Formats: sequence, C-alpha cells, structure tokens
Amino acid sequence: MHPNIQIIADHYAASDRGDLAGMIAPFAADIRWTEAAGFPYAGTYVGPQAVAEHVFERIRDEWDDYTVAIDELVDGGDTVVGIGTYSGTYKATGRFFAARVAHVWRLAGGEVAAFEQFTDTELVNRATGGD
Repeated sequence: MHPNIQIIADHYAASDRGDLAGMIAPFAADIRWTEAAGFPYAGTYVGPQAVAEHVFERIRDEWDDYTVAIDELVDGGDTVVGIGTYSGTYKATGRFFAARVAHVWRLAGGEVAAFEQFTDTELVNRATGGD
C-alpha cells in the first residue's frame, strides 16, 4: 500500500474510533479543507484547528450516530479518493439521512494539504430541516 493511501486509511480509522487528534494528525498546518456548497458546513477552512472546530466538532454536537462508511479508497499517488456513504440523525429534527459521498485528498510530503467533499447535499439538508 502506498504511504499516502495508508495516511488516509488511518484518518478514517481514527474517525471510526472518534479520535479527533488522530483524525487531524496528518493535516498540514495550512491544510485547505472544502465542504461542498449546500452542505450544512459549506466553505473552505484553513488549518487543522479550523477544520476541527467548524466541521468535526459541529458534526459531533449536532448529529447522533453520524458515520462515514468508506467502501473504497482509490490510490492516485499524491491524490487519494475515498468513496462511501454518510449517515446519521440530526438531533434538532430527529431526521435520519444516508447519502453517497466522495472525498478527494491531496497529499504532499506525507501530509494532507487539501481535501474536497462531494455529496448529495439535498439529502443532508432534508434531515436538518432545510428542505
């Protein structure tokens, strides 16, 4: 297994354990993390702490049983793609959702330099009451 794909596999394993420190450990100090337009946390966040605060901590606080189940990792060397399914129940509405997702990871020097998310934001927004 290429080292970059292992870095991403380790990130997802940390996510499965609820290990925030492990999730952000491979992030470059200036990582650019982009959540899809229309997603509840849409935007680009710079730096591991910004990603933790504006994405991971909000998901933890606002959702029950939120999961990222990655079915496949595609090894493109410095670009790794994770394909899977998001699911969870939004606490404020009690609504469940499941939506397919693709994550595009860009790595440099053994660190995650950039991330971009692609998902069906309409399915997520129905759960949050944004329908």
